[in-house]
Amino acid sequence: METIQLFLLLAVFVAFVLLMFRRMIPALLALPILAFSIPVISCVNIVDVFTLVLGNGATRLSEAYTIAIFGSMLSIMMQKTGVAESFIKTGAELSGDKPWAISMVMLILISLLFTTLGGLGAIIMVSTVVLPILASVGVGPVTTVGIFLTGLSIGGIMNVGNWAVYTQVLKLQTGDVQSFALVMLAIMFIISMIYITIQLYRDGHEVNIKRIVTISGGSVLAGLALFFGWSAIPDSAQAAVSEVISGIPTILQYLIGGGLAILVFLNIIKMIKDGGSEKTHFSAHFIPVVPLVLILVFKINFIAAFIAGLGYGYISTYRKNSLNILIRSILDGGAVVMPAVALMLGIGMLLNAVMGPPQSMMENYPDGWPVLLLLKPVLESIKPDSAAGYVLLFSLAAPLALYRGPLNVWGMGYGIAAIFLAGGMPAGAIMGLLMSVGQIQGISDPTNTQNVWLANEMKIDVQKIMWNTLPYTWGAAVLGLAAAAFIFY
Repeated sequence: METIQLFLLLAVFVAFVLLMFRRMIPALLALPILAFSIPVISCVNIVDVFTLVLGNGATRLSEAYTIAIFGSMLSIMMQKTGVAESFIKTGAELSGDKPWAISMVMLILISLLFTTLGGLGAIIMVSTVVLPILASVGVGPVTTVGIFLTGLSIGGIMNVGNWAVYTQVLKLQTGDVQSFALVMLAIMFIISMIYITIQLYRDGHEVNIKRIVTISGGSVLAGLALFFGWSAIPDSAQAAVSEVISGIPTILQYLIGGGLAILVFLNIIKMIKDGGSEKTHFSAHFIPVVPLVLILVFKINFIAAFIAGLGYGYISTYRKNSLNILIRSILDGGAVVMPAVALMLGIGMLLNAVMGPPQSMMENYPDGWPVLLLLKPVLESIKPDSAAGYVLLFSLAAPLALYRGPLNVWGMGYGIAAIFLAGGMPAGAIMGLLMSVGQIQGISDPTNTQNVWLANEMKIDVQKIMWNTLPYTWGAAVLGLAAAAFIFY
C-alpha cells in the first residue's frame, strides 16, 4: 500500500511541476490542486484536507499578502503622483551609462541590507528604491528581478538569524556555520558577477570583460584581506570595536528621527504656502525610504511603516486632488497586487499539505503528519554514505528545492534534515546541503512570495524568472555541495 502511495505521490508532484514548467496550467490553479492531491494520496481524512489544508492553508500567509497589499498601495501612490517617474529620471542622471557597475552596486547594497532585514515587507520597501534605478540604466525586467533575488539570497547566507536553525536543530557550532557561509558567499558572489555580465550582454549592453575580471578579482582579494585582517585582530580589540558599533543605532535613531521630523515640518509649511503644487518636491523622493528607515532604525511593524509611508507621501506630494489620489492608490493598490495574493493563497495551501497544519490542529495525527511519515522510510534509505555519492545525489536532486519540494527549506527541508541527522549523516554535510540547494529555492522558486511580488511588479511571468536564473543557481548548488563534501566528509 505504501509503495503505491509513494508512486502516486511522486507521479502527481512531477506531473503538476511539468505542467507548470510547460505553462499548460497556471500555478494559480496547479498549487491548490496539488495541495489537495498530496494529503489525499497520503490518506489524510478528506474533511481535514478541506479544513486543515485548504481552509487553514489559505490564511497561512495572511501577513505576507497583507504586507504586499499595503506595499502596492505605496507603489501606486508613487506612480500616480509622478514620484516614480521623477525617481527614475534622477537615478538615470546620477547613474550615467555604466549598467554593470550600477548593477553590482545595487547587488552589494541589497546583500548588505538583507544580512539583517527579512520578510516581504522589507523586500517591497527596498525594491521600490532599487527597481527604478536598475530600469533607468536599461537593465531588462527579468535581469532586474534576478539581480534583486540574487542579492537577497546572498544577504540571507550571512544573516546570523538564519544560522540559528543550524546551531539549534543540527547542534553545530557557530564557527562551523560561519566558515561554510563564507564559502557560499564567495561562490554566490562569483556566480552573481557571471550572471550580471551575461544578462547585460543579452539585454544589449556592451560589456568590457577585461575590466570586469580586474574589478571582480580585486573585490574578491579585498574581501579576503578584510576577513583575514579582522580575524588577526586580538579579541579585546574586536570587542572594543563591536561596543562602539553597538552604540551607533541609538545615535542614528535621534539623528534620523530628527531629520524625518524636519522633512515633515517643511512639507507642511510647503503645503500651507503653495496650496498644492503639481511639481514634484525633492522631499517626495524619500517616500520609499521612510518605511525602510522606520523598520531598520525604529523597529516598527511593517504594516505600520507602510501606513506611515502613505501618510508621508500624502503630505510630501500634496496638491488639490491629493485626497482622491490617496483613495485611488488604496483601491488600485489592492487590485494590482491581487494576482500575487491569489498565488500566495495556493502557496499557503501547499505548505499545509506538505508540512501539516499548526501543531494545535494535529490532534487527529498524534504520530505526525501522514505526508512526512510516508516519505520518511524512503529518505532514510537513500542517505549517501560517501562524499562522491553526496555530491552526485544532491546535485541531481537539487531542483527538488522548487515548488515546495522535498529539499525546499520552506517545504519539507527541515523535516528531511532531521531524518538524515537521525540516520547518521554528518551535521555539517546536512547544513551544506540545505545552504547549497537553498540558492535554487531562494532565487528561482516560483512559489516564493518575493518572486511572485517582484514578477507582478515588473509585469513578467514568475516562471520566466525561474528559467532565467535556474542554470546559475543550480551551478552554485553543485559548487556548494562539492565544497561541503570536501569539508565535512
